[in-house]
Amino acid sequence: MALALAGCKVNEPEQKLGLPLSICLPANEVQSARYAPAARRAIGDPGETELFLFPLHLYIIVMKQDNTTKVWSVWHAEERTLTDADWEPKHYSGPLPTMEDSIYQYTEQINLPLTAGGSKFYGRVYAVASAERLNFNKTWSSGITSLDDLLSLTFNTSGVQSSLQHIYSSPYNLTLNGDYYGSFNSNLQRVPYVNLLLYHIAAKVDIKWNVEEEKRINKADRENAVRLTYMEARNLFNGNAYCFKPMRNVSGSALTSGATVKIAENDEGLWWEGRSYFYTIPYTITAGGKQYYPLQMTLKTNGSTETGYQPTLNLQVDTTAKFVPWLRANFNLTAPLENKTETKTVDN
Repeated sequence: MALALAGCKVNEPEQKLGLPLSICLPANEVQSARYAPAARRAIGDPGETELFLFPLHLYIIVMKQDNTTKVWSVWHAEERTLTDADWEPKHYSGPLPTMEDSIYQYTEQINLPLTAGGSKFYGRVYAVASAERLNFNKTWSSGITSLDDLLSLTFNTSGVQSSLQHIYSSPYNLTLNGDYYGSFNSNLQRVPYVNLLLYHIAAKVDIKWNVEEEKRINKADRENAVRLTYMEARNLFNGNAYCFKPMRNVSGSALTSGATVKIAENDEGLWWEGRSYFYTIPYTITAGGKQYYPLQMTLKTNGSTETGYQPTLNLQVDTTAKFVPWLRANFNLTAPLENKTETKTVDN
């Protein structure tokens, strides 16, 4: 009887932790095409309503830390395809100081396997959300094995340049009480859950220009009258960008090639004043011990077909910031532009 009992084995069900997870986006920054108002446009105004699409591709990864060795490993990883309807209007109820702000929220429960004695656990949730499917430098489900792997994860921007404003992630250095804001801990939470508010990966670049009133139409001196007939941003970042460290993309010098955004071309309504914006991955160079984002532009006046004025505006940024900056550049034109290249440094 003793031998018979010893040979019997009972298969106990695997224990799992049900982790409620909410992925949140600021409601004032996200609108679906189904909610978009009729487009309005005025001279010198890019429009009062900025349209952001709901992310349709969600990438989630849960990391766990070994209680003894303190080494991080992957606990769970998945990619989900969503619809606009999956994002529900709510009021934020997470731990950040944006309590009761309007948000759009996607909610799911992740079942995490627990090992023997798994009542003690410490984990972190990271996420990327995008309107377009992203190509990463590592396989999302199997190519990430450590926390260093995760934080060094990049995505290729070349195929999604027009959708950069619709990409969000959880910044690695956003903390609460000294810990990453997407953490959960059985010692601190009776019922673990995570409310993860995501933020833009790309920076907004806001461009304004103005031709002085007396220089717009000068009947006595038509050669010195000024109208802006062409403007573009050039050599924008076009490569592999960090997912969770958006302010850590670094270059030794200003890029000499890359994406281009055309802002104005022979638009009579924008000859003398205007405003436009675009989104780009912020990268930084170092000059004089400070970090700058080199905004490279091309401007032409009075229908010129030559090289044009090509300034590089070094805009000072903080590479330790938790969020990407809102970059601004103003151009005040008082004379026809010469064909030249120059660099100007703007210390904020």
